[in-house]
Amino acid sequence: MRAPLAVRSVRDVGRFAAGVWGGPPARPVERAVSSIVGGVRRGGDEALLRYEARFGAARPAALRVTPSQVRAARSRVTRSELAAVRAAASRLRKAEASTMSLLRARTLQIGGATVRREFAALRSVGCYVPGGAARYPSSAIMSIVPARVAGVPRIAVASPPGPDGEIDALTLVAADMCGATEIYRMGGAQAIAALAHGTPTVRPVDKIVGPGGPYVTAAKLAVSPTVAIDMAAGPTELGIVADSGADADHAALDLVSQAEHSPEARCFLATDSARLARRVAQRAAEAASATPRSGIVCKSLSRNAFVAVCPSLASALSLADLLAPEHVQVMTRSPARDAARIRSAGMVLLGDTPSAASDYALGSNHILPTSRGARSRGPLSALDFVRLRVTARAPRSALRSAMPHIAALSAAEGLPAHANAVRGRLH
Repeated sequence: MRAPLAVRSVRDVGRFAAGVWGGPPARPVERAVSSIVGGVRRGGDEALLRYEARFGAARPAALRVTPSQVRAARSRVTRSELAAVRAAASRLRKAEASTMSLLRARTLQIGGATVRREFAALRSVGCYVPGGAARYPSSAIMSIVPARVAGVPRIAVASPPGPDGEIDALTLVAADMCGATEIYRMGGAQAIAALAHGTPTVRPVDKIVGPGGPYVTAAKLAVSPTVAIDMAAGPTELGIVADSGADADHAALDLVSQAEHSPEARCFLATDSARLARRVAQRAAEAASATPRSGIVCKSLSRNAFVAVCPSLASALSLADLLAPEHVQVMTRSPARDAARIRSAGMVLLGDTPSAASDYALGSNHILPTSRGARSRGPLSALDFVRLRVTARAPRSALRSAMPHIAALSAAEGLPAHANAVRGRLH
């Protein structure tokens, strides 16, 4: 078949990448999402179910999943699948517990005042787990486990049902095993709207997390003035930086594995070896034609992917840093040293470590920033489910000590009542 992956010079890459990498949601997507979010806010459950019938695989008979339905789903899950969920959750739980151990409360004495800084779990979160035409129990693990480790008491999960009106059995069981307190059959922008604004069945949450396609990502951004969100997490991205010593077959398999998520997935290889570039493009075409999701892979690679031949390895690393992708694999002879030059990536995988492994069971989280969001944040973690709580107490002696500075700054800002509020306590 004709190679779906174009080999481009580094000069051509900028124009191509600008059209597919980063930026706000497309205008038609924004308009559609705005209409859906407004419809759910006004119409509640009925509007939510109507959108499920229109945009989803089926209209569910009921929105909320009952405990007996979770038990029934468990009977359809194999032992090996249960073992895999337990293992992935256990590894991630260990990593998140390590993060939480760093967040210790501190009481400080500063200028005579007492300042206490401590971390408190959010009261409620909504975890979006993609589904419908595909199944993503791993995304249930990645969003629910850190929330549970952080101590969030209410964890509402939303996942789109399949053609039978039900959530995939393994996704349902994984959500329950990891600690979800509520599970709803709803997906897309309408699910995000319900979690943000609430309906008679779905209580609103304090924060929404989780990956999704263009409509879910646009919906999260649309409701962000009302409810906190984690990040733009989707469509998925993979960048590979490789030198002439990299294994072309492995690089090609990694590109194909990322492209199979959806036609909107974005991938690239940046290398200083023209020979490796040609080999990876050829191997990727062969692997794309052989995979069961060939149609999706070929669309993704032909529309949104490229191989860049760079004048040097340093240039390839700079390109990856500029695009700030969700995943970056550094497949070079000195991966740790070379990876130090990449400051903007959701996650960096060293040597021959495939991003596909990190999607499941390395103890890392696969919910990562996309659309160049990695310039300012990293993976989803327990940190996303806590807030810093600060209390302060200042006796009169501390106020008297700070008064000259308060007076100077309040006068500089033209806010004299501030100084008066403090001064009034000193007489």
